[in-house]
Amino acid sequence: MTELLRVSQLSKIYGDNKVVDSMTFELVEKTSTALIGPNGAGKTTALSMMAGLVTPTEGTVLLKEEENKDSRASIGFLPQYPKFFPWLTAIEFTEMAARLSGVDSRIVQSEAQKTLEFVGLGDAMKKRIGTFSGGMKQRLGLAQAVVHKPKLLLLDEPVSALDPVGRRQVMNLLKELQQQTTILYSTHILNDAEEMTDQLLFLRKGELVENGSLSSIKEKYANPRILIEFESVEEAARFLSISTWTLASKNNFVSIDPSHQQIGMTEVLAALHADSFRIRKVEWQTANLEEIFMKVVMSS
Repeated sequence: MTELLRVSQLSKIYGDNKVVDSMTFELVEKTSTALIGPNGAGKTTALSMMAGLVTPTEGTVLLKEEENKDSRASIGFLPQYPKFFPWLTAIEFTEMAARLSGVDSRIVQSEAQKTLEFVGLGDAMKKRIGTFSGGMKQRLGLAQAVVHKPKLLLLDEPVSALDPVGRRQVMNLLKELQQQTTILYSTHILNDAEEMTDQLLFLRKGELVENGSLSSIKEKYANPRILIEFESVEEAARFLSISTWTLASKNNFVSIDPSHQQIGMTEVLAALHADSFRIRKVEWQTANLEEIFMKVVMSS
């Protein structure tokens, strides 16, 4: 896989506040990476520096560019709160974005039309932006970010302001784009990150505290456990009273950590059967992305 972007010791300081602190990572071509962190972690500032909109205090952002290609065409950027001119039509706005991004003037109109059709605004391309819904504006923002076919697409919370239907529509568009470009996006919607992400970057107080593939992060923080759901609180209490294992319980649920007790599902099922416990289900669980987020990013 070919490296596309290399970020080295990237930092931004405003006064006494170090908003981004020595961020270092690489992206390879045609992958999708989620930048995850709570509000105020520095995600927007980091993306803005990579997009060339904010000058770093320290560090470098190196992007592999195609030979003989205008550098403006290498990056597409969708801010969290994109601004539009309400008096323009969607096609006028997209054509303007195409020209500013270095698209050949001879194909500006056709590229703008194709892009609007791709994002689902083909029937609305001649309507004024001031009449658009929030979801339509978000799709238009995505159109201006990709009309010039960038090598790298930077998205700041691309679906956070959308309702479930709009979020699903935009997520489907991003999955299609993932086949032809490299995507780096910030998000706090962890289900979305888990659905379409190859790599995760965890940002806390401006510092990159974890970085790796989705599979490697999940394996590292797996926290395996066996969860038993009993038919009643009384049954759970009876199990707790006779078991010699270290257990955690809540209501009619009992959780067993097998990693320190040399036990597995076979031993648990045998114990439940031996004393005829009434259970609803027994399942093996590992940490989901939300639990990993809380452990990695929200810990002090």
